[in-house]
Parts: sequence; C-alpha cells; structure tokens
Amino acid sequence: MKIRAVDKQKIEEYARSLLDAAQGEGRAPLDVQQIRHAVKFSPEVLDVLARMKREQDLPLLEQVYGDLKTLLDEGDETITVDVTTAVPMNAELRRKVRDKCAADFGAPIFLVEHVEPKILGGIIIEARGHRRDASIRAQLVNIRKTLSSSFMGGDEA
Repeated sequence: MKIRAVDKQKIEEYARSLLDAAQGEGRAPLDVQQIRHAVKFSPEVLDVLARMKREQDLPLLEQVYGDLKTLLDEGDETITVDVTTAVPMNAELRRKVRDKCAADFGAPIFLVEHVEPKILGGIIIEARGHRRDASIRAQLVNIRKTLSSSFMGGDEA
C-alpha cells in the first residue's frame, strides 16, 4: 500500500502523540502492545471507545467488558437501536419507538438515546447498519435539493 505524503504526516503526528502520552505516564512498552492489538478492532468498537472517552466513561471499561461477555455467553439477541431526537424522548415516545423497532426487527430492543438539537425535530433511527432519517433537517435538505434541481436547473441554490 502506497502512503501519500499527507498521510505520512498524519501517521507521524498520531505516533508522536501516542508516544508522548505513553512516556508521560511511563507505559510506552504496554501501549505499543495495546496498539498492535487495536488495529484489529472494528470501526464499531473504536466508535464506542471514542464515545466512552468523550463522555469520560473509560473507567467503566472493565464493567463493560464483563457485561459484553455475559451477553455473549447468554446468547442475547437484543438489538441495539440508536435513536436521535432534538429533545429528550418522553416515556410514551420511547415505548412507541421500542415497539415499532421490535416489530420491524422481530427481536427485543435496547434503545440508546441521543439528543441533537441540530436535527431541529423528528427522529433518526440507526440499527444494524441501517439508518432511517426522519429529521426536520433532513427533510429541509431534501426539499432544497428538489427545489434547486426542479426550478433552478441544477443543484446549486
């Protein structure tokens, strides 16, 4: 694989950042071994770890590992569904979303709720690599594209 010059710069920056952090806490050899294994992580694992870091939940990692192992051992078939709304969901909406997703997927549902005011309203549902975006923001973007291409003869407005 040929590495572009811009990527070489990024690679060195990342490596030096990791080295500085590891040396600062006296754990450089251990971090090198951990990174060697981390290259095998799926994007989903990396996303969860990044979220845990953002939310300062890394101290919970050992307990998360324990729960994950338990769920795997029990053969749990619950589907995790990420739900994004502009404001927190109330109990009734939460029940409706869970029931609808359970009917659609034919399995128990575990909701992970996100509040993102930028979507303006509506809901975004993500599960098993599928995304349903019924947010006001997405609808406005679609309306703009339609109007732009229909009335202005192109994609630019």
